[in-house]
Amino acid sequence: MNGINAIICNSARSHLNTAEVRLEYSSMSEKIFDLSVILPCYLEEENLRILLPRMKKVLDSSGIRYEVLIVDTESPLDSTQAVCTENQVTYLNRKGDNYYGSAIRTGILNARGKSIIFMDADGSHQPEFILKLFAHKNDADIVIASRYVKGGFTENSKSLIFMSKIVNLGFALVLGIKCKDISNSFKLYDSSLLKNLSLRCENFDIVEEILYKCLRQNKHIRILEIPFTFKQRLFGETKRNLLSFVFSYLVTLIRLRFFV
Repeated sequence: MNGINAIICNSARSHLNTAEVRLEYSSMSEKIFDLSVILPCYLEEENLRILLPRMKKVLDSSGIRYEVLIVDTESPLDSTQAVCTENQVTYLNRKGDNYYGSAIRTGILNARGKSIIFMDADGSHQPEFILKLFAHKNDADIVIASRYVKGGFTENSKSLIFMSKIVNLGFALVLGIKCKDISNSFKLYDSSLLKNLSLRCENFDIVEEILYKCLRQNKHIRILEIPFTFKQRLFGETKRNLLSFVFSYLVTLIRLRFFV
């Protein structure tokens, strides 16, 4: 990321959130899908050429009424839009800036499904697992593909696993979130939980912000974790910068604990 100032969630830059564009959503047609699958993308054309056909095959055979939303950069940096056209999925450009948080907010605003699943576009989240998450939509309000419950696994290095577990433990203890894998973005939500959230984080810490703010607005939300195997990305390089990652999570933890 480009400097510390870009990391801090409550920076002075203009934020796109659901409250600011609620009118845009209300003007859309009624929800017509059972499921919206949202994939934030940044130079993921190569991975999408593999993932989207797999996803379409899985979802087309399921009988689920669904939409797939690919949320790309503000302006195209590769041929992601052409890949979306080839696979007949919705292509969107994020609004606000090119940070991950803006992609998440843009996806929420445009989703028309009763349930929403976020997943990575790099191949670490397998399309076939979508149906396992969706199968539990009536059992919980939030269903987490969990690396850290019994039966879960991650292919990341030991150092990344250690860092991830520290982050998850810190958020669980400080914010009182009772689950083991808070930071994995691969989750299913009842969409009604997300539409009125005011989300401010710019980076990957928006994943924790979403979960915490959902729980703040309704303490009786049901959370279910099901075991999941996290894979290495297929092609390209990770967009996570280690220093930015650590600092932004620390700032977000402090802000959510004391200033929200």
